[in-house]
Amino acid sequence: MAATGYAWEGATDLILQVRVQPRASRNEWVGLQEDQFRVRITAPPVDGQANMHLRAFLADLFGVAKSQVTLLAGEKGRNKRWRIIAPEQLPPGIESDRSRCTTRRKPNTTTVEQCKPAKP
Repeated sequence: MAATGYAWEGATDLILQVRVQPRASRNEWVGLQEDQFRVRITAPPVDGQANMHLRAFLADLFGVAKSQVTLLAGEKGRNKRWRIIAPEQLPPGIESDRSRCTTRRKPNTTTVEQCKPAKP
């Protein structure tokens, strides 16, 4: 994976490198730092709670169901690799196939890209 922290696999799947900070004061997409995205979550790293919490956070961030977010590597570490299947929206720092996405701004939040599902 390049220094971008992500790679597109096929036409729809996004592979994402994440460094997670558990037990943070709030859930937050920090952005790209070095070669991975940094994410803060409130859950503790106990009995898989942080992974479940991060999965739900990523699903909401990318506008997909939790079933479309899969942990590929890093189950017990802070550095993780996730697969997001057909993301509906993209947070800052992730570029897409512009032909299927439009940029919009949510009130009082960051700018996101809204993406149509890719045709199979």
